[in-house]
Amino acid sequence: MNVTFAALVGALALAASPAVSAAAPAMDGGTTAQATAAAVSQDEAYAIAREGYDFLFPLLTMDFTRRVQTTVTAEGRAPRTGVENVLAHSPTFPPGEFRIVVRPNFDTLYSMAWIDVSKGPVTMAVQPGLDRYYLLPLMDMWTDVFAVPGTRTLGKAGGRYLIVSRNWKGEAPKDAEVIRAPTDKVWLIARIQTNSPTDYDHVHALQQKITLTPSVPPGPPEVDTSFDRMAPPARLMSSLSADQYFARAAELTGLYPAHDVDQPVLTLLARIGFHPGQPYDLSKQPPAIQAGVRMAVRDGLAGLRGAGVGGLKRIGHWNFQPGHLGAYGGDYRFRAQVALGGLGANRVEDAIYPNTDEDADGHPLVGSNSYVLHFAKDQMPPAGAFWSLTAYDREGFPILTPQKRYAVGDRDPLVYNPDGSLDLTIGQTPPADARRAANWLPTLADPFTLTLRLYLPKPEVLEGRWTPPPVVRR
Repeated sequence: MNVTFAALVGALALAASPAVSAAAPAMDGGTTAQATAAAVSQDEAYAIAREGYDFLFPLLTMDFTRRVQTTVTAEGRAPRTGVENVLAHSPTFPPGEFRIVVRPNFDTLYSMAWIDVSKGPVTMAVQPGLDRYYLLPLMDMWTDVFAVPGTRTLGKAGGRYLIVSRNWKGEAPKDAEVIRAPTDKVWLIARIQTNSPTDYDHVHALQQKITLTPSVPPGPPEVDTSFDRMAPPARLMSSLSADQYFARAAELTGLYPAHDVDQPVLTLLARIGFHPGQPYDLSKQPPAIQAGVRMAVRDGLAGLRGAGVGGLKRIGHWNFQPGHLGAYGGDYRFRAQVALGGLGANRVEDAIYPNTDEDADGHPLVGSNSYVLHFAKDQMPPAGAFWSLTAYDREGFPILTPQKRYAVGDRDPLVYNPDGSLDLTIGQTPPADARRAANWLPTLADPFTLTLRLYLPKPEVLEGRWTPPPVVRR
């Protein structure tokens, strides 16, 4: 099915829910657990709940996002993106007015699906003939990218995959590779290189080469009236009380088990009475725990928002994502910050996005100035597939310029200097030489940021031996 870009990725905006009652019965709750909880001070409860807030934040975010995309408010209505186990394809780039998620790219067309393997395996087939960069990352409910069929791993030959639950015991077809999903719900965010709007028809044909076939036919979408799909993400998340946050998280951790590396934080959370899959009623905890947990949730979202995406490595004037992006291990703070500000992030081996908000002198980038980004002949962006440069406003949204040109890159008819170097002009004013119009990234007069995307970055990027040059004010 084809849907608009806004409909396809719009549900990256979070959707919260009121408190729910968990289905799993309590397994202990005896005197030992009560004595342990009683021994926890308010300060200790606060510290535990702050770590727990970060740990659980991506799981709640993924669940809210799934519900926004696939559930409906009444029977007979179409979901925002599509029913589970059905691919939805975006036919165009986002418009300049796009304001639903931050930093959308203008390099690929998306295809998305929420995959549910709880009722049986789902077959993902990739036909031969995908003749350019493509990526089919599978993300579990904790936001870890656990499988990445695509150009880097699969190439043009195509393949067939049987996506199954972690406890599945069936027999797979001989021509299918088994992918065992860590959680029963999986998010597929496929991307195919798209060189320009004139390339849409070709990419639409390539999108049809990727198919999902569930062993159990999809049913009608789930009806869920418990949240406002139009509310801004921050407001929805901030509307969750501490009681609601941990009650919902307790239920979700029963449905979607944590990773093996997470056992220490689960042991820690048990000290405030939190056990995966068991009902969590904060009001029944000792007063010190109630006070500490409520303070922690009050501070949790503000702390994530205030810190931005942490863990970035500064090289020169540019910020780089760390190597464990998409495979976070026990770095719960970083994982939560990415879930808040960049949900759906790829592994750096497939794409990396250096960004900057300052010029060579350390001054903020402002569109009323004119800037040059100069690449020497031997310092071109080391991308195995392609690269692009995009300007965003300070909130991370596209800059709606009169030219309606939002990115420039190596697929454009760039004009190189006689020595083989390249100058990109950034700002309101186009290059003086009209022949270099393709080298211009327009902005408005306001402050802006730059993101340089490298698809299939080469080793010198991943090893920190290459960095983009500084942005020089003319």
